[in-house]
Amino acid sequence: MSDFIAALGLVLVIEGLVYGGMPRLARKLAQQVLEMPDSALRAAGVSAMALGVLVIWLIRG
Repeated sequence: MSDFIAALGLVLVIEGLVYGGMPRLARKLAQQVLEMPDSALRAAGVSAMALGVLVIWLIRG
């Protein structure tokens, strides 16, 4: 459970870097996401999940 909380904290740090460090880029990315079709968002989400599982599998192996 502590690994999950640490991972969640890391996600928040990365999100904070984008919004706090580069707010214009964050707005631009948010606008682009709104214009993307659902299928592209779904494919990107599934790909990100698969990559995340692969990274965890390689690290924890």
